[in-house]
Amino acid sequence: MRKNEIKELTKAELQIMQPLWIRKKAFVNELLEDMPEPKPAYNTVSTIVRILEKKGFVSHKSYGKTHCYFPLIEREAYLNVYMKGVLHSFFSNSLPNLVSFLSKKEEISLDEVNEIMKIMESHKKEKE
Repeated sequence: MRKNEIKELTKAELQIMQPLWIRKKAFVNELLEDMPEPKPAYNTVSTIVRILEKKGFVSHKSYGKTHCYFPLIEREAYLNVYMKGVLHSFFSNSLPNLVSFLSKKEEISLDEVNEIMKIMESHKKEKE
């Protein structure tokens, strides 16, 4: 699946992908352990994982009747597509508009501002 074909995950799908990206591979019962309370039923998690498999986000290796699932789409690749969608849909593809919005809506400490400035300076040097 190419990056431009990556679809947005539902909240339930994202709750499964997050621990799967961290673990790199997992059985359904392991994914269930990582989910917040109230935990969904085992069958619910199993169904969502199969949906993710149909969407091309995960695949599995069979061990008898059980399956060990692993991500096919890296977290970074999904995040890149997702954030581009947010930038396009809400901020007219303007990164300054996004940063301005975040700085006004969130309590940002001086340390965080300095850290952001360092990141931007480093990125600027790479572009020069």
